[in-house]
Amino acid sequence: MTAPLDALIAEHGELETKLADPSVHADQAGARKLGKRYAELTPIVRAARELEQTRNDLGAARELAGEDPAFAEEADELSARIPQLEERLTELLLPRDPHDSSDVVMEIKSGEGGEESALFAGDLLRMYLRYAERQGWKAEVLDGTDSDLGGFKDVTVAIKSRGDGPDGVWSRLKYEGGVHRVQRVPVTESQGRIHTSAAGVLVIPETEDVASIEIDDKDLRVDVFRSSGKGGQSVNTTDSAVRITHLPTGIVVSCQNERSQLQNKARAMQVLQARLQALAEEKAQQEASDARRTQVRTVDRSERVRTYNFPESRISDHRVGYKAHNLDAVLDGELDAVLDALSAADRAERLAGG
Repeated sequence: MTAPLDALIAEHGELETKLADPSVHADQAGARKLGKRYAELTPIVRAARELEQTRNDLGAARELAGEDPAFAEEADELSARIPQLEERLTELLLPRDPHDSSDVVMEIKSGEGGEESALFAGDLLRMYLRYAERQGWKAEVLDGTDSDLGGFKDVTVAIKSRGDGPDGVWSRLKYEGGVHRVQRVPVTESQGRIHTSAAGVLVIPETEDVASIEIDDKDLRVDVFRSSGKGGQSVNTTDSAVRITHLPTGIVVSCQNERSQLQNKARAMQVLQARLQALAEEKAQQEASDARRTQVRTVDRSERVRTYNFPESRISDHRVGYKAHNLDAVLDGELDAVLDALSAADRAERLAGG
């Protein structure tokens, strides 16, 4: 084993010892952080041990092959398995996205296309809510502006995983950011003509370290208003909804789904911190090297990442050439196939050293 791998195995053992200590769990946030790191390292340790055991078994089988032909056959099988195990370990040792275990805040905004775009934004929201339900995640609409025909001009939803595993919501939905295009006959079209409209999706990781982002109260404008719309059917009759504008960046965050103005303000501040964290990271990455930002991981909001073609029941992801004719199923939350294709392309890019 290599020195870096030995260090990871040693760290895994240390974490196992710490997590077995009841006193560690007195600090729930700290214990959760240790648990997530332990979960990240466990597949690597298992793969390394399986590879080492297979190599040892191969050596033993080759020694015994001269006495028993059955061992020669076993040696061939073990020899064929080793490259597969080595490839698996190499993949596991690739640098992880530091946000892969994070929950997310997702914003969906209607774009070109008027009411049809707003209806499509509503379709995208339902798609992500259904996918979250299939994954066993918790989704909560924080704020939304309705359109006249029942869609959304804009809507913000928080999506949280229910476990402490290494792969959270961000690991799956981070590829969804960008412009999504729809081709269909709008309900407002009397001539039956197919129109093209679009909606934008922004996905922001909610990290546990957003407290490192300092926000000066002088940079904020806080407005309160009366809750309304689909964010909650039990619409408040008091001015409990909160809108926070970060003046230096122009970022606006609203929350109306909590029961009190104080709770709405606290939740809106969490979302604002996550947005500012993402903005700072994006700027740092861009300054470090634009060339290293891959096709799959691009954060260019102007890029049309996917097309939903209703007449042909086709979904196309333009970044990786993915196409399928199961549009109804995808819009009902069956997103795994397209997300797997994006994840595989990302992994292949990183394996190639891109």
